[in-house]
Amino acid sequence: MTASLPENTTGNLSEAPRAKAFACGGISLFIAGVFLFSCMDALAKDLVAQSPALQVVWLRYLIQAVVITAILAPRLRARSPHPMPLRTAHPWGHFIRAVFQVGATGFFFASLTHIGLAEATALADTNPVLITLGAALFLGERLTPARIIAVAVSMTGALIILRPGFGVFTPAALLPLGCAVCFAGNALMTRLLGRNEPAWTSLFYAAWFGTVMLTAALPFVWQPLLVGDLWRYILLGLIGTASQAAVIMAFSRSEAGLLAPFGYLGIVFASIWSTLIYSAPPDVPTIIGALVIIGAGLYVWAGDHARKTV
Repeated sequence: MTASLPENTTGNLSEAPRAKAFACGGISLFIAGVFLFSCMDALAKDLVAQSPALQVVWLRYLIQAVVITAILAPRLRARSPHPMPLRTAHPWGHFIRAVFQVGATGFFFASLTHIGLAEATALADTNPVLITLGAALFLGERLTPARIIAVAVSMTGALIILRPGFGVFTPAALLPLGCAVCFAGNALMTRLLGRNEPAWTSLFYAAWFGTVMLTAALPFVWQPLLVGDLWRYILLGLIGTASQAAVIMAFSRSEAGLLAPFGYLGIVFASIWSTLIYSAPPDVPTIIGALVIIGAGLYVWAGDHARKTV
């Protein structure tokens, strides 16, 4: 004898694969964004060694502003058949998000002149804890047991890689921790705005708000640029634009609490760049920590989708 399905469950079952695929797309985009951020950070470490961090951050946002404006230019024409991407009902929301985003970039780039790339990334990647808690407090997302466990396990993996007590926790460590706070705020605002507005809107306002804010302070730190380094600044801006686009689209698809544990992969990517660029291959604790982080991310993903398909 087979049990009959309760009413209204057929539609839920048919929607489950679609919702799962949509969330998987969000996770994939977020991981891509984290990877691109790590590429940008590795490039920025060399640039901030020869130019003020604020100047490097300004060029990063200026290039993004130019690129996004060029892409959206056809839609800004009066007779464009496409919807206007710059209309927003939340201008102050975009401004606050831009402040958080500039703060995250600025704090992290400044930290690279004092501590190593892997160490700075490990400290900055405490942000998933803040994102998960903030999503529950401010966005009404469920703080499920799977997410709590994943955050704790991921944090353990980060500490395995970081190995506190070996000179990492200096006053300079406050800079990547400031980045963590700002990145969490940026992620929560991105999730909030992404529910109602397209990614292009956030990309445009973030780039121009960031450029204008940094331009005001630029005269106090400006140093002449070497012509031979221009291509690196352009590449920095392009990678930053792509990483922001991927993260914004990810948060428009998936809940912040679901994506947060995957942010710890930044430590893994940073370790890879440290190996390739600085000839410092990851040791056994780093490999163990990376496996713990990846396992925690897969656990929260499986737990959330098991709950949704029941």
